[in-house]
Amino acid sequence: MSLERRISLITLGVADVARSTEFYQRLGWSRSSASNDDVTFIQLKGIVLGLFARQSLAEDARVENAPGGFSGITLAYNVASDIGVDAVVKFAVSCGATVVKAPEKVFWGGYSAYVADPDGHLWEIAHNPFFPFDEHGHLVLPE
Repeated sequence: MSLERRISLITLGVADVARSTEFYQRLGWSRSSASNDDVTFIQLKGIVLGLFARQSLAEDARVENAPGGFSGITLAYNVASDIGVDAVVKFAVSCGATVVKAPEKVFWGGYSAYVADPDGHLWEIAHNPFFPFDEHGHLVLPE
């Protein structure tokens, strides 16, 4: 198995989602209608930026929200199915990643896992049935 070289979604753990959303909107970046009070999604060129409460993001990945334990950032690699999540996690582990959270159905309706690269950077491997891919393999958010 070989993985495409891409990042689907970058989620920043933030102290205040509303304040951070306002900042990015001031930059001219538009909040997607897929957003809600707990999370903001912003469509970028070929990638999605997410803003999520730092404590909630740490809880989702099951890591401590403390310096040295959690950086406040996760990278996401999205796939088209639950089976794809399982396959990518298995492949990542074979390449030296460590499973932080095993694949499972999640509260937002998808299926995800977290792995850490050799430096401890967290990657969420996810299937989100609400975010389709375009013909180039990029996530597409509702406007």
